[in-house]
Amino acid sequence: MNCYGVFMQWPSWQIGRALGIPIRVHASWFLIFLLVTWTLATGYLPEELPGLSPTRYWAMGGVAALLLFLSVLLHELGHSYVALRYCIPIERITLFIFGGVAHMRKEAPTPRAEFLIAVAGPIVSFVLGAVCFGLAALAELIQPPRDLDGVVMLGALLGMVNLQLGLFNLIPGFPLDGGRVLRAGLWAWGKDFYRATKQAAVVGLGFGLLLGVLGLTVLVGALMGKLDSSMASNGSWVVFIGIFLFAAALASRRQASFRQTLAMVRVRDLMVRTVASIPAQCSLDEAVTQYFQPYGYGSFPVVEGGQLAGLITVAEIQTVPSAMWPWRQVRQVMRPLSPSLMVEPDVSVIQAMECMAQDGWDQLVVMQDGQIAGLVTQSAIANYLQLQKT
Repeated sequence: MNCYGVFMQWPSWQIGRALGIPIRVHASWFLIFLLVTWTLATGYLPEELPGLSPTRYWAMGGVAALLLFLSVLLHELGHSYVALRYCIPIERITLFIFGGVAHMRKEAPTPRAEFLIAVAGPIVSFVLGAVCFGLAALAELIQPPRDLDGVVMLGALLGMVNLQLGLFNLIPGFPLDGGRVLRAGLWAWGKDFYRATKQAAVVGLGFGLLLGVLGLTVLVGALMGKLDSSMASNGSWVVFIGIFLFAAALASRRQASFRQTLAMVRVRDLMVRTVASIPAQCSLDEAVTQYFQPYGYGSFPVVEGGQLAGLITVAEIQTVPSAMWPWRQVRQVMRPLSPSLMVEPDVSVIQAMECMAQDGWDQLVVMQDGQIAGLVTQSAIANYLQLQKT
């Protein structure tokens, strides 16, 4: 696992919901929150608003840092709102050291959708920037101006940060928003989503390398006295951002290759063909002793009247106390039949994975000519991928 993957494995905590989407804070967010607050309280604010107490500076710095991350959250909600309009589920939004990310459960259906989702975030940032600059200008016109110096300063700061956020994200390197715009164009031109993703990721690798070299040059120049010593921290951050962008682009390119491979594999190639069905009127006790324990599977299709009625898994059975198993029927706890539960054998594995992710299934029932042909499970897909690596 690369440094990007390790970084994203750090813990996160949910702090609320917006548009029905869970909002989570990554562990790294606390680091950047403290750093931004410290920078504002000890440098920017004393220079812009001299004469205040240290406590006031720290309080203002903390409020400003929270507003900065609120801007990032609104940026991600812009992406999410448009994605939801295209029926793309958003698993969560995570705020972390470099801003935020909206976790989409499937890709955009068309290049147009990809483009609109990508530009929605920067548009929100530009609108927020204009509003903040406008409020700062309005506050400056109100008398007496000294009483509103803090508001003017904060409005100008938020306006500049949102402008920079929008511009930075438009860098045409995947997985930045500009890279997604580039992917949309390459996708529309070449009609190949995965090839477009890999091409956009290569551009992201180039920008990551460029930022790293630029930041390193500034850092070395500051340490050698050729640049102002205060530029050392800026150079360090640019290097850090370049490394992160490079790692994220590399991970995106590898994921695109992985998904392209799965797009060429059919469900019939790795589905479980020996499938035992459980009658809907069967008791949970019978289901456990006659099916789950002997076969060792984690789920079974449920049939009633010769027709597929749903799916029952170990998870559903575990919701019922074992003492009640003889008196509860499978039909009472099974997952009822829905179109999202079924898949045809000629569908690609990547489509099956997207169906599982969208509706939270661990497996799908493979249907052919109205009959159960097999099961495709996440574990079967994982086993297939593991075998491909050997």
